[in-house]
Amino acid sequence: MTLSVDRYVEGVRQNDRAILGRAITLVESTLPEHRTLAQVVLQNLLPHTGRAVRVGITGVPGVGKSSFIEKLGGMLTAQGQKVAVLAIDPSSQRSGGSILGDKTRMATLAADPLAFIRPSPTGGTLGGVARKTREAMLVVEAAGYDVVLVESVGVGQSETSLAEMVDTFLLMLLPGGGDELQGIKRGILELADLVAVHKADGPSEPLARAAQAEYSAALRILRGQDAWVPPVVLASSLLGTGLAELWATVLRHREETQKSGAFEKKRKDQRVRWFEQLIKERLEEHFRSNPAVAAAWSGIEAEVAADHLPPGQAADRLLQLYGAP
Repeated sequence: MTLSVDRYVEGVRQNDRAILGRAITLVESTLPEHRTLAQVVLQNLLPHTGRAVRVGITGVPGVGKSSFIEKLGGMLTAQGQKVAVLAIDPSSQRSGGSILGDKTRMATLAADPLAFIRPSPTGGTLGGVARKTREAMLVVEAAGYDVVLVESVGVGQSETSLAEMVDTFLLMLLPGGGDELQGIKRGILELADLVAVHKADGPSEPLARAAQAEYSAALRILRGQDAWVPPVVLASSLLGTGLAELWATVLRHREETQKSGAFEKKRKDQRVRWFEQLIKERLEEHFRSNPAVAAAWSGIEAEVAADHLPPGQAADRLLQLYGAP
């Protein structure tokens, strides 16, 4: 049963975890009636948002993002901070299903009363950032969470979408130095605000230190003209080392950007890009749901697939059915 606007707002503001979860489910829903209600709820929550530290976390496969987040989150809750984790799960391109296993992989943090973990399916969204992650972020901020950690599924140029919704974008890499550096796209290094070489322990520690030096040199070349050149820190979730230094760097980045005015400009730019993205998404939805377009779509798509119709002409045909000039 759907709750009233007042019940959603009151429950979120009181950090009622059951209602908090339901509110996020509401903003993730694609049903028109839920979307309308969700926007009213968000409008009422908006004055209570914007104060949390927003950190996006991405990394190469096997880098240990979940174990890192669990350790970092535990360190922060031990300091009395409330931590929300929005863990973006890879949705199946065939079934639309998702793994949703982050509560299992972060079992200790999931049981922490000062933490809230919300796995969300990507719904096929490019870069593994769920379409409604921004709204979910506002909901947990309104619930009083001090830190919001957004975990993405991997590395790619599409991680721009994650970088555009957080204050600090953390790139996690494995020890390995130059070999791995060759496989990292330049775009992701241009987006990063902070780089962590993870699993810097045991036999891997010398490799991690070599990697730290190589990444630091690469970033000085690539980002040397920037006001903020991303620091490269070593961290180990196994030993719990480097986490305090890393978090201090996140806070230093926040402080320096606030002083320079870059912080508020970034948030304003993010809100505008969010608005523009929503317009594009809503227009595509409206286009696809048009009866004439929907009826002709599969046939025209089959002609394109069979190379019987150029994609441009196919698009024009659908747009004409839609009524576009």
